[in-house]
Parts: sequence; C-alpha cells; structure tokens
Amino acid sequence: MANIHVLELKNENLQGSYNKEYQPILTLQSGDSIHLSTPDIGWGYSPKNGERIRYSSREKELVWGHPMIGPIKVKEAMPGMVVEIKINDIVPGWYGWNCAAGKSSWTNDRLDISHLPEVTLDWDLDTEKNIGTCSYGDKSFSIELHPFLGLIGTTPNEDGVQSTIPPRYTGGNIDCKELVKGSSLFLPVVVDGALLTVGDGHAAQGDGEVSGQGIECPMDFVDLTITLHKDMSLTVPRAKTPTGWITFGFDLDLNKATIIALEGMVRLIEEQYGLEKAEATALASVVVDLRITQIVNGTKGVHAVLPHGAIR
Repeated sequence: MANIHVLELKNENLQGSYNKEYQPILTLQSGDSIHLSTPDIGWGYSPKNGERIRYSSREKELVWGHPMIGPIKVKEAMPGMVVEIKINDIVPGWYGWNCAAGKSSWTNDRLDISHLPEVTLDWDLDTEKNIGTCSYGDKSFSIELHPFLGLIGTTPNEDGVQSTIPPRYTGGNIDCKELVKGSSLFLPVVVDGALLTVGDGHAAQGDGEVSGQGIECPMDFVDLTITLHKDMSLTVPRAKTPTGWITFGFDLDLNKATIIALEGMVRLIEEQYGLEKAEATALASVVVDLRITQIVNGTKGVHAVLPHGAIR
C-alpha cells in the first residue's frame, strides 16, 4: 500500500550539495508520495508581517549551494534503473524576487550591464488568482504564474562533494519552466537508493533564465509521487508534461547540449513509433521544437519538445 510521507522544513532535512555518502532523511518505496515545503533560494522564509526564518544545511558546506530537501532514498533503486517524480501539486509562497545587473557574468558582460547597480524586482504572488505583481519606481507589472521546482535530481556517482549549480545527467538544477503541476520527470539512477533531492522554487521563468533568476520563491506545498521503473533505462533526463514529451541536454557547449537533447528525442520517437534513427530524425524535424532551457548555470541546458498529438 502506498504511503504519504510529510517532510518538515528544518535544517536537518536540508543540504546544499550532493554527495553519495550523505545519509537519507527518508526511505520510501515505489508508489509512495511525499509532501513538503521548500525555503527560498536565500535559505529562508519570510512570513507576512513576521520575522524572517533562516535555515542552514546540516552538512555545513563551505561553498554556497541551493537549499535542497533530501536525500530521499528509494527502496530497491539500483544503478541502471529510472525513478519517476510525478508533480501532483505545487503551491508557491506569497512572495518572490529576481535580479539583474550588478555583477559580472558572461550574459551581463555581453549586455554591458555588469557595471550598473543591481535591479531587484520584488513580486507579490497571488496563488488564488495565479498572478504575480511588482512595482518598480512609478511602474507596476503583472505576470501569470507558472510555478515549478528548478531543482529535482538524483545524486550523481562522482566521489566527494558536488555543486548544486550545474545541471547534470541526473537532473538537478534543470530550471525548465515546463515542469509544472501534472508533469513527470524521469531520472537515471546511478547510486544505490537514487538519493533524490528537490528545491529551488520558481513562480515563473522565461526560457533561458536570462538574468540568472526566475521569480525565486519558497514553495508552501509540494506533492510528489515517486515511482521506480526497474525495466527502464536512461542516460539523461526525460519528462512528460501536460503539453508534451521533453528530452534534455546539458553541456558547457550549447551546440553539444543541443545534440544531447536531440539524440534523446530521436530515441524517444524511435521507441514510441517503431522507427529507425534516420526516419525518426526526419519526423522530428517537422514536429519537435528545440528550446534553450537556461544559459546562466555554467553548463548550458537545451530541451527538445514533442507536443502531445503532434504525430498521429
């Protein structure tokens, strides 16, 4: 019988890096669900009209990393298998922010805004109306919310402490705005137990995450169901969203990331329609979209999208 596990937001459940030696905070079996909340990217939560709550990593890392809930062990998960994370629900907190300029990065340098004072947009998030609003100077803006977790990953197999910043073959800091409520993310298992981590809430983001941030926000409620696929094999993440299938590619070189994402999509079309690789590539050329996931995490991200119903 499937169980629902509730994970409290507290220091003991937070980590700011990956390490396959970290001890799990929870062990679940395939089909179980987890309910949790996440802090904002600043390792805190600010109640309305209250004092900010600050959290820290139980691992006491010396280098900054994203605040992540985990690791969560999946029983019987072994390298070569796949774990599916179904996003049943995701509800942002009441606030968020994003910034631009004020520091050197390759995008800021090329846009010639690194030397300018940092601009911060503070957003009020109305989850009932699904709208975010902000004011800057004498102007006011509103946007539609599309909440998602920027970071869902299994633990990589490399030895020692690993950064949370670059996305990987095991997922992690993917920052893909398509992974909304109703989506399933499929991740390779490369260490015993999978050791799943989640965090980095966004209320909305454009493809590319061009300033370095989406609307960074805490998540007040996240409902995930974890399923182990023993007979499935992947080398890079794959997702099924309410609008289509997605395959991902990550590399320092955007061209290489593109090919990895395209290879994954061609393989998916081969599997689903019984085609050879050249045939699948020809079909992909008329129905698949290639999008830049993000360009700001060192390792670039590209995702290929096959809309549901595009091939009949």
